[in-house]
Amino acid sequence: MLKSLFVYGVLGVLLIPAKCDLITVCIEDDNDLRVDCLIEPKPNKINSFEFSWSSGTKESLIYTNVSGSSAESQFKDKSTVVELEPHGYRMTLSGFRHSLPHNTTYMCKITGEVARVNVEADQLLPCSAVSMFLKSSWSWIMCLLLAFYHAHS
Repeated sequence: MLKSLFVYGVLGVLLIPAKCDLITVCIEDDNDLRVDCLIEPKPNKINSFEFSWSSGTKESLIYTNVSGSSAESQFKDKSTVVELEPHGYRMTLSGFRHSLPHNTTYMCKITGEVARVNVEADQLLPCSAVSMFLKSSWSWIMCLLLAFYHAHS
């Protein structure tokens, strides 16, 4: 009985942080930087979006569709954005893999809602399905392992 309470308590603690990341950053096979922003846009609004990064106190706008704003010139011909289904946007930045700041905060903003993630340049993961799954699902995997252990003990 006590063992079951402990296992279910651990499962409950692990499930609390198990949520989908609103922003993910990874490196594609061709060394392009990919930023996925999965913020759900507000209904009945025109979707505006911005992608940026900051290192230290300097923030650089990489891509935007906001009227009156423009990306920095170094990014203009190197970044593209596509819409993701069911919601969100993917920005790809070409040719910046080896010139990324060491400690960078990546940000995306969709219709006023902001998501950000801090990434060390040497800890960027490849965009493979397996590595992205493990990054976003470690707590679910631990829950399954604990449940499996509990069921077989």
